[in-house]
Amino acid sequence: MLILILTAFLLIAITICIHGFGTMSWLRYLLAHNTLADGRIRPARVLSVFISTAIVLISLHIFEIFVWAFAYMVVLPDGELQTLETAFYFSAVTFTTLGYGDITLSSDWRILSGLQAINGILLIGWTTAFLFAVLQRAWAYPGNKNKTSE
Repeated sequence: MLILILTAFLLIAITICIHGFGTMSWLRYLLAHNTLADGRIRPARVLSVFISTAIVLISLHIFEIFVWAFAYMVVLPDGELQTLETAFYFSAVTFTTLGYGDITLSSDWRILSGLQAINGILLIGWTTAFLFAVLQRAWAYPGNKNKTSE
């Protein structure tokens, strides 16, 4: 069980690095290309910024789900998850905590799926906070005492 927990912690660390690098890179791009001098998002670009931000964040999640799926294919014994497509589906359902239950891991391996769900909750929460931060930049107005940089 300790090996499984350590494996999950490694995967969690990898996905946090992916999400951290991805969100910070995207934030730098947004600030450099879509904001006014006071930090507000250019009004003409608000919709495109929201759409592109959502697509970037969902793409990060898809990549993170794939990392878990690939790990399942590597560490699980043959026959546990038959194909990469099945592993990706299982990983997506687990990461999002949807948990249909149509595919499950055997009792020896199921702790991985529980820890992946915790990872998904954490990263989806991060995504929600990031989207809200972008929304705050769009809502900001000149002279606002509560600046977004505080």
